[in-house]
Amino acid sequence: MEEKTGMKAHKVLLNSRKAGSFSGVVDVLSFDVAEILLETEQGMLLIKGNNLHVNRLSLEKGEVDIEGKIDSLAYSEIKDYGKQAESFFGRLFK
Repeated sequence: MEEKTGMKAHKVLLNSRKAGSFSGVVDVLSFDVAEILLETEQGMLLIKGNNLHVNRLSLEKGEVDIEGKIDSLAYSEIKDYGKQAESFFGRLFK
């Protein structure tokens, strides 16, 4: 499924901040119980929370299901990510 901009679709389904399903996922760059970093078709997605777990991962289909207490979802541009990867990871792992 493609949008008019030529980018593939990316969907987020969040259920009571306890579970989330994501499509349009290109890669999982890192994950632990506090943060999950996904590369999606529409940018980098940082998920923050507590007791986060990846329940299902299918990069062939571009789908990820997570569980835990989800506190925030934050996007950044992929092009910006390449330029700021070092500073981003520096902030991420403080």
